Amino acid sequence: MTTGAFPPAAMSSFETGARQGRLRQYQLQLIERIQAARSGALAARKELGVMLGGRPCLLDLTQLGEIVIASGVQIQGVPLAQDWYLGLAAMRGRLTAIVDLARYMGEPACAAGHHCRIITFSPRLGLNCALLVERVLGLRQLRALQAMPLPGAVPPWAAQALRDSDGQQWLRLDLAQLAQSERFLDAGFGGLAAHKDIC
Repeated sequence: MTTGAFPPAAMSSFETGARQGRLRQYQLQLIERIQAARSGALAARKELGVMLGGRPCLLDLTQLGEIVIASGVQIQGVPLAQDWYLGLAAMRGRLTAIVDLARYMGEPACAAGHHCRIITFSPRLGLNCALLVERVLGLRQLRALQAMPLPGAVPPWAAQALRDSDGQQWLRLDLAQLAQSERFLDAGFGGLAAHKDIC
């Protein structure tokens, strides 16, 4: 059937209706995905793999906000802060604390590069914070990973140790527990008392 069988006005109305139908279907799919993520169903299937201090780690999708290319973010340092507390950055109109999680974990600092990313905390964690990571490794299917005993020297907010089919070991982190850690919340320099006259 040729398009000449329809007058231009009818074709325009038909195309508009088809576009609206596709848009409505896309919106419904998006709403379903958001609801699944909020309920934890999506996180039960997949988590975000990141590299921290040369160690592959997994982050719960429901605990994350957005992923930003680090080179595009201006971070303003804060005097007398811990070395893992990189400073503050304006992200979507809000001042956000930026933490080098690898350095916080006692690993080498994240080396600057085009592969570095900044991952914000989900607003539901109640902490306006973001993590600098070496690179994002993509999504990993949890059910495809095998549980392992946690190594001895891991923080309490390391929820689980896992191994994939290639033998790669992953450390699954719980950012909700991290956000409540007293040490994480105290980014001030440990020797501040000795420098109380500096103002």
